[in-house]
Amino acid sequence: MEHLHFKRSFFYSFIFLFFFNSSLAEEIDEIVVEANWREAKVVEEDSSVIILNKELLKNEPIKNFESLSYLIPNLNFSASDSRARYFQIRGIGERSGYQGTPNTSVGFLIDDIDYSGQGGIATTFDVDQIEVYRGPQGSRIGANALAGLIYIKTKDPTEEFEGTSEIMIGTYGTRSSGVAFGGPLSDNKDIKYRLAIRKDYSDGFRKNIFLNKSDTSKKDETSLRLKVDWDLAKNSKLKFLISDIDLDDPADIWTIDGSLNTLSDRPGMDSQRTKTFGVKYYLEFKTFELQSFSSYTDTDVVFSYDADWGNEQSHAPYTYDYFSETFRERRSYGQEIRLVSNELNYFLSTPIEWVLGVNALKLKEGNDRYDDGAYGDPSDPFGPYLSNDFFSSEYSSKNLALYGSIDFLLTDSLKLSIGLRDENWKSKYNDNNDESFNPSNSMSGGKISISKSLNEETVIFGSLSKGYKQGGFNIGLGLEGDSLQDDLIYDPEFLINYDIGVNFSSIASDLNFSIVAFYSAREDQQVLISQQVDPSDPNTFSYLTKNAAEGRNFGIESSIDIGITESLSAFANIGLLKTEITNWKSRPDLEGRSQAHAPKTSISLGINYDLSSNSYLSLGLVGKDEFYYSDSHDNKSKSYYLFNGSYGYTYKKWTIDLWAKNIFNKYYSVRGFYFGNEAPNFEDTLYRRHGDPRHFGASIKFDF
Repeated sequence: MEHLHFKRSFFYSFIFLFFFNSSLAEEIDEIVVEANWREAKVVEEDSSVIILNKELLKNEPIKNFESLSYLIPNLNFSASDSRARYFQIRGIGERSGYQGTPNTSVGFLIDDIDYSGQGGIATTFDVDQIEVYRGPQGSRIGANALAGLIYIKTKDPTEEFEGTSEIMIGTYGTRSSGVAFGGPLSDNKDIKYRLAIRKDYSDGFRKNIFLNKSDTSKKDETSLRLKVDWDLAKNSKLKFLISDIDLDDPADIWTIDGSLNTLSDRPGMDSQRTKTFGVKYYLEFKTFELQSFSSYTDTDVVFSYDADWGNEQSHAPYTYDYFSETFRERRSYGQEIRLVSNELNYFLSTPIEWVLGVNALKLKEGNDRYDDGAYGDPSDPFGPYLSNDFFSSEYSSKNLALYGSIDFLLTDSLKLSIGLRDENWKSKYNDNNDESFNPSNSMSGGKISISKSLNEETVIFGSLSKGYKQGGFNIGLGLEGDSLQDDLIYDPEFLINYDIGVNFSSIASDLNFSIVAFYSAREDQQVLISQQVDPSDPNTFSYLTKNAAEGRNFGIESSIDIGITESLSAFANIGLLKTEITNWKSRPDLEGRSQAHAPKTSISLGINYDLSSNSYLSLGLVGKDEFYYSDSHDNKSKSYYLFNGSYGYTYKKWTIDLWAKNIFNKYYSVRGFYFGNEAPNFEDTLYRRHGDPRHFGASIKFDF
């Protein structure tokens, strides 16, 4: 009853905010989206999109995307290591590190460079805007955006020299510092630059009571980004992007007893070094612009963990020790060329805007995994038994896509949009177990929408879109003796999505509002099943991806941002989601069940009150309903609501912020495993990945 009462109270508050519109004197900036091929007003979007602007990002103390994801309805994440690399939108997305094919359902772009599956590297320092598109983006970026797209736009070089800096300290050994600056390199301002450097450190929120250390889940992260804009001529320009992100985060986060205290004797490490280089070239003609984008990414990953989650004492009198270490080298090369109309063209006397492009992506990846363990029963005179295993694999893939879109401006207020994308994927895989795969897929997707402007502030739209995700294969499962290779291969997944929505944006009334209803039908749904091949051996715990027959996902997403008075503003975001697994003959026990990591309700609320001309108070609430941890068992998380707050004071170019996260120290979890990991019986047990407890701190910013 209490939970229901809260939902009703929130609904009434939401309606109140929508209709309450008095004394709205303070203006808001017009919001522009940039993830599409050309800039557009957010009110004109024909997708469910939510924007996190630069002011919110600047005032957010924790500078990573994971900390902001709670603000976005129907966006969830799972983290089985130190960082969330995988996200779920509307209940669709990966939930663990891949084995085999690096598929992602949620695209993750930073300045148009594809970091899909590597979301943990997303620092938000010196970022202008984050855009989250919910629903398939098949015609926009293809196979990696079945569920949606996260697009991060960092700050561009400026015409005049400017900069910002920040120092932060907090509980759990949190300390961070960053500086960003840039401007013209010469008096004629043809060449401009911007450099951003950030260092983040935290002891982490776990204490290893066996090693008596509080930093075995620390975060030690450094990011560097350099952008250079060069105006070659009146109609041409070059843009360069160089970035280097170095993450060294131990992976000591899992516990046997369900507490925040770990017992590992070998905590392990989750480290990643990603270097990127991108070049954009623009050449403007009379009726269109040629855009070329070349990118290169170089990623080295080390992931090691204490797989027994304990030590010689925690499993005594039995001997149980297991450690795994993986080295991954990943290189990708991308080239995209597109033609974008820069003024209205005409087709049969109808004004049109159009885009035509080709995209090529090449990926190479090598993996080396070392596992060693020991198991012994004190009653066995021949034990303990030692095991050592080395696994090496090579993977490569090529994607080639042709795409285009056209907008028919039927009247001054009515627009018909059509987008299509055709993509071919080829891959090769081999390993030292003589397993080899070379699947390939030809896939197509697209979108058709119609939007109607009721006035300059209100647009209604409806859309039909098709998204796709390439297939893949399962490896290292210990199933080869009982399974054919065809059983280890899974097919592409397709999604048909329907959206209908209303966007409203008014600078005069200081109000932004949107509401979207959606329905998605999943075909050949890729489902991750976790299983322990040998019930007596936890080392055989594996993941297996299979195609379920169908799935359904539908719901409502709504956002409102309103200035109530000159000094008081508020926002409210809500996502309602219903999911269902259907027609899965091989798993009749899951028929009709909700999909994993798909909470039925997710909300974020906040107010900002200007106490004076140079001070403010901000309060926020984020919450999620319970959700299934996995499609292979029925264990659920618990619903939770987290309160956050901050106070800021500005004096000239200085700003001091005091902040607190999870003020009431609410226990919650973001991931759950269900398998046996305790000697001698190794009975299936639920293990949870805890969310962050209460933490607080202060930051000092200086703009120059």
